[in-house]
Amino acid sequence: MQAWQRWAVVILFAAAMAWVESALVLDLRTLVSRLQPYQANPLPQSANLGAAEVVREAATLVMLATVGWLAGRTWRSRLGYAVVAFGVWDILYYVWLKVISGWPRTLFDWDVLFLLPVPWWGPVLAPVLISGLMIAGGTLVSVFEAESRPVWPGRLAWALNVGGVALALYIFMAKTLHAALSQGSAVRAVLPDRFNWPLFLAALALLAAPIVDGSLKLWSRRLAAAALSTARPGASAK
Repeated sequence: MQAWQRWAVVILFAAAMAWVESALVLDLRTLVSRLQPYQANPLPQSANLGAAEVVREAATLVMLATVGWLAGRTWRSRLGYAVVAFGVWDILYYVWLKVISGWPRTLFDWDVLFLLPVPWWGPVLAPVLISGLMIAGGTLVSVFEAESRPVWPGRLAWALNVGGVALALYIFMAKTLHAALSQGSAVRAVLPDRFNWPLFLAALALLAAPIVDGSLKLWSRRLAAAALSTARPGASAK
């Protein structure tokens, strides 16, 4: 299979997995009367549902990593496909949940994004924007891995990206982390009431650094190849 065909199969898997995820979440939230997730104590406490939910999150990440491993041929392409799968799964999860339940009503509705190690909170738009970057970056790495010179960002771009990851994680968990340090067991009762959009936009800019760096490298190679192709006829005539 060609790289784009592998990419399409990964997209199909992520789309189907997103439907399974959204249907499961709808069932669970209906069961515990939490279709609107912006409520205290997001981790269900009855019938061991809380523990099962935490394990399910970890299993989801393993599944996404596995499809990336199977689709790729090198460690770079495997990472790229896994990142693409995560991004598509995350975006379509909200799309399918909207289709089958009517939630989220807007992209600014709050959602509990993850439960490990403490609840992550943010408007739906925030993880969707990050997932868009993941799709773009993962595609850049995986699809162009087949070329003689794979597209891979430089160290500075990755350092900026790591800074963006740390900043975004802090924004999502800031209030719950503060509660964990000061109140201990009361952490799951915390509901954030404000999202730091200016700081989050700065995090997005840092997260995009590898995409910008890789795109510039690919663009410069294409320009150089085009110039060389144009120059060859004249060189032959001489």
